[in-house]
Amino acid sequence: MVFARLLSLARLIDRLNETVGRAVTWLVLVAVLISSGNAVMRYGLNMSSNAWLEIQWYLFSLIFLLGAGYTLKHNGHVRIDVVYGRLSARARAWIDLAGDLLFLLPMAALIGWLGWTGFHQALSIGEMSPDAGGLARWPIRLAIPFGFLLLALQGLAEAIKRAAYLFDGVPPDSEAGEETA
Repeated sequence: MVFARLLSLARLIDRLNETVGRAVTWLVLVAVLISSGNAVMRYGLNMSSNAWLEIQWYLFSLIFLLGAGYTLKHNGHVRIDVVYGRLSARARAWIDLAGDLLFLLPMAALIGWLGWTGFHQALSIGEMSPDAGGLARWPIRLAIPFGFLLLALQGLAEAIKRAAYLFDGVPPDSEAGEETA
């Protein structure tokens, strides 16, 4: 089996994104609590803080950036299934493999690299929010390359699973109880 070691790597990536994704779900609760508390403070006590507003924005960003790999693992991204859903499993696997290799991985690598550059610049100049009482910007800028790294890793895992299915006849991974190809 040519893909045995690569499939082990894919399972490791799956576990990483599963762990991060499950942890990120708790950020939704934190964001709701902070948003609610912020609304009570603003409208009930006539007090406001830019820092608390920015924390909401940071949490929202973290949920989407760090949850992208988890969403890809669970096939939760939006896709147009008008034609795709009517194709055979092999044709869908070819489309997924081509999409991963030609679009997802190059895009994630480019945005991750540009995000790292933006993070490094923000850190080196000590970038802060322009709003009074705002937060440092470098921590959230670090989430951009990290989130796209997780997405790229999951894209690699999905490409490995599709290639193993297409070239070695390895049935779709059902470790999580779902089809991947």
